[in-house]
Amino acid sequence: MALNTNIKILVVDDFATMRKIIKNILLQLGFKDILEADDGTTALELLKKQKVDLIISDWNMPKMPGIELLKAVRSNEELKDIKFIMVTAEAQKENVIEAIKYGVNQYVVKPFTPETLKEKLEKVLGD
Repeated sequence: MALNTNIKILVVDDFATMRKIIKNILLQLGFKDILEADDGTTALELLKKQKVDLIISDWNMPKMPGIELLKAVRSNEELKDIKFIMVTAEAQKENVIEAIKYGVNQYVVKPFTPETLKEKLEKVLGD
C-alpha cells in the first residue's frame, strides 16, 4: 500500500535522539515535511501557526505529556481532525484506554522497529 507522503508531520518528544530516530524512519518512508517539538506546549504553539496532517507524540514528557496534547488537539475545533499516533514505553491498559477515549488513532510501544511505525502509519493514513 502506498503511503501519501505529501503530508506534514509533527514529531513531539522531549528526547532529541528519539525525534531523530522517528524522523529518520519517516524520511526513509518518503516523508519530507517533518516538524519537531520538544513537548506538548511547544507543539501547541506550532500548531497555531502551521497546518499539520499528523502528530506523532511521545506520552511521557515534562510540562505537557502526550495525553494532554491529545486532549488539547481533540478539544480544539481547528485541530480536532489531525491524525494522532501516540508513542510510549508504557503499554499499560489504562493508558491505552485513556488515549482511545480521547481519540488517538494509533498507539506505538517503544522500542519499536521501522516496520511497526510503517504499519501504524498505513493504518492511520490508509483510510
